[in-house]
Amino acid sequence: MISHNHITPPFEIVREDGPLLAVNKPAGLLTQAPPGIDSLEHQVKDFLTVRDNKPGRCYLGVPHRLDRPVSGMILFAKHVRAARRLSEQFEGRMVEKTYWAAVSGQPEHDAGTWVDFMKKVKNQPLSVIAKPADPDAREAILYYRVLRRFDWGVWLTIQLETGRMHQIRLQTSSRGFPILGDAQYGSTVPFGEQFDDVRSRGIALHARSIEFLHPMTREPLTLEAALPTAWLDLQITPDPDVTKF
Repeated sequence: MISHNHITPPFEIVREDGPLLAVNKPAGLLTQAPPGIDSLEHQVKDFLTVRDNKPGRCYLGVPHRLDRPVSGMILFAKHVRAARRLSEQFEGRMVEKTYWAAVSGQPEHDAGTWVDFMKKVKNQPLSVIAKPADPDAREAILYYRVLRRFDWGVWLTIQLETGRMHQIRLQTSSRGFPILGDAQYGSTVPFGEQFDDVRSRGIALHARSIEFLHPMTREPLTLEAALPTAWLDLQITPDPDVTKF
């Protein structure tokens, strides 16, 4: 039973409905981390423990993740059955995620499909383009569309066919279109607040929306996460007529 403790969480709740909790993840924050290291999972657990007067351990299912420098839509589950049902949707590719990216350069075409083979570098948080014959290579497919062109580059909307580690970041940068602020993948353009700890800096990649079925009611849901304020400096303003995929 939810108490009437009106406390403000340190994150934005997009929707809370039964065991479903949808959050707009801030850039620069880990989705999950070991004890003692700040993460969105820890923040959500701490908030629910206090708000709902939960004794003992607070359960929180994490059916998917976003990279630390990425912002946007992320789902959590407040009990095991809901977590399992959400995980099954992700594993069955029943969830449709739309990302927005601000990248340097000017892609020749206004829309298209990018297909690559990529692999994770052993013992490093890094992925690279690989030859198809490489035993560690995995196919990576994404669909993109240019929403608007600017002097600094382009604003893209992206949907993933596959979900490889750092897939969008690698597939854009390998074509000469690194995501703004993503120094790990070749960007030389700063984005957002320049924290002394580079790990706390965000990049211009945002999980804008997610389409899925409510884990208990099976109701089709489409949830959107508002853009971080850093995007306003790029003169990017959401326009429903422009941003539909």
